[in-house]
Amino acid sequence: MLTRKQHELVCFINDRLEDTGVSPSFEEMKDALDLKSKSGVHRLISALEERNFIRRLPNRARALEVLRMPERAEKKAPAKAPAAPANVKSAPQPANDVIEIPLHGRIAAGVPIEAFEGSSMLAVPAALLGAGEHYALEVSGDSMVEAGILDGDYALIRRTETARDGEIVVALIEESEATLKFFRREGAMVRLDPANRAYDPQRYAPAQVRVQGKLSGILRRYD
Repeated sequence: MLTRKQHELVCFINDRLEDTGVSPSFEEMKDALDLKSKSGVHRLISALEERNFIRRLPNRARALEVLRMPERAEKKAPAKAPAAPANVKSAPQPANDVIEIPLHGRIAAGVPIEAFEGSSMLAVPAALLGAGEHYALEVSGDSMVEAGILDGDYALIRRTETARDGEIVVALIEESEATLKFFRREGAMVRLDPANRAYDPQRYAPAQVRVQGKLSGILRRYD
């Protein structure tokens, strides 16, 4: 069962696709639902994806497809826009949608530091994020440079509490310190591997480590 806002959003997307053939922008969806920020739109879209009402088409930031409609909305039969002539093509839409996600301070890519030092918001291109809830952490240190993660980068993290061997995760150590590392299981231990030969792996008992998310992307600013 969908929430009222989820129901409104899938109906708005469906109506726009039937009228114009083009997905609405995040700004248009925010205004149509009277939301305060586009991060709220992102959460609604992620929830609709998880429930298989919509899906994002790959390699296009503003491409959504409605897979099915809520039961009450399916009874409504909106008038379809007149079909465009076969030789007329829609103009490509700019991939400029931006989503605001929480920025939870700095995270060590070397020795662990205190996790989640305060919170602000970071504007991120929607194309860098997939399904799910995300947050960002500013990288501090050089222990992941061989994985292309540099000091000062912003790590985009999808929230999850599970990880497979070889994935880059935010690992919370003893509920107080966090670090960004490759996650591996080694016998009865958890091993957190750096991507810099100058650093040694860190080994912990499973009870000492809690996965807080997996790396989804990296955002780098050039001053």
